Amino acid sequence: MSYYDTWSAVMIAAIAGFVLVFMALMAAKLLAPYARERAKGVSYECGMLPIGRSWAQVHVRYYLIAILFLLFDVEAVFIFPWAVTFLGLSDAFGNFVFYEMLVFIGVLALGLGYAWRRGVLEWR
Repeated sequence: MSYYDTWSAVMIAAIAGFVLVFMALMAAKLLAPYARERAKGVSYECGMLPIGRSWAQVHVRYYLIAILFLLFDVEAVFIFPWAVTFLGLSDAFGNFVFYEMLVFIGVLALGLGYAWRRGVLEWR
């Protein structure tokens, strides 16, 4: 079996996917209603009209909280499949998978301790 026989189905599917996405985008551009109004340029289109500038500064603490949330959300994504397959993995690899997860949780605990010590979790 040659290289082209192996990957021809993948290439055909990729080309078909690109063509379908391109056709959908072009159909949406051609068929969608388009009306330019003054209200379309306003940063908030419904409700009360905005007064003043539309730019507001966001404190960096919100970004840090979001990053911490993602960190522990990713932790849950990794721990759940590990817990489901733990018995099968421990039969194959011994205690290595258990200690590897302890190292993973330890690194995350260090990150949480660092954030706690820096006061990121304090609302002021």
